Amino acid sequence: MPNSAGAAGWLWCSVCDNNSRNASALAGTAIPLRGPDHQEESTFPMTDKHPSAPVPAKTRQSHSGVIHVNEPHTENFTVVGNHLAQHSELSLLAIGLAVHIQSLPAGASAGIKALAGRFPEGEIRIAAALRELEEHGYLTRARERLHSGRVITRTTSYNRPRNATTPAAEPAVPVPAPPKASAPGRTPAVDLLTRLRTYDSRLLLSERDVQRLVPDVSAWFERGVGPTAVERALTSGLPQDPIRHPAAFLARRLRELLPPSLPVPPPPAARVRPARLQDCDGCDRPFRSPEPGQCRDCRMAGAA
Repeated sequence: MPNSAGAAGWLWCSVCDNNSRNASALAGTAIPLRGPDHQEESTFPMTDKHPSAPVPAKTRQSHSGVIHVNEPHTENFTVVGNHLAQHSELSLLAIGLAVHIQSLPAGASAGIKALAGRFPEGEIRIAAALRELEEHGYLTRARERLHSGRVITRTTSYNRPRNATTPAAEPAVPVPAPPKASAPGRTPAVDLLTRLRTYDSRLLLSERDVQRLVPDVSAWFERGVGPTAVERALTSGLPQDPIRHPAAFLARRLRELLPPSLPVPPPPAARVRPARLQDCDGCDRPFRSPEPGQCRDCRMAGAA
């Protein structure tokens, strides 16, 4: 029994010792209420990551750049083509101004002064942007005169750029066509000489005589004399005596009464076109000038 008791006592002490050591180990790892001492600072450094910190959300796009969040519009929207929104030659002000004008209702004011009152940009910059849109076919500004005499500027906006306009061709000068022959192989001179017998039977000509007189009659036509005038010259004032040789009679009249050629008309004087109408960058009033800018009143006011 003593051995058993000694063994049991030893065993109990061993268990107690183990429990003591476990308790000491547990006591050493407990978190004190008043904060760690100098020995515990190395065990719990302040720079360790906290496992309870929120994990940053992962984005779907890993690349940089704009991310579009598009929602469909069902009312109060304007459709703008990428040919305008991404135009490579228009300035940013011109693109934005075009989008604003396209969103306006029909009949809304789109003059320089109205746009300058709506946006912080000045009248000069807005006028330059409007000229850009005109050059690229997104805008036209036509001057119209009302019944009262007032000149207004009518603005037309195009959601698709117009093609480059070509100058209208000058109308061709109408050339009077020569009288048509009544039958194949016949000329106006032949018809005229053949009809002379209807005025007077004494002017009856043979076919051979007609062919001989055709060059003389054609000379009258070349000098601007019409068939009616030639017939009058050949049939008026006929003698009362019989005409024995009508071909010789008519040939003498055609040569003696041949009128002179018409004088060559002088060339038309060069027409000086007035300068085109421009919208004043200062007061939006139309004025004539080869280049855009300001009218005389605005220049004088600026100089003063």
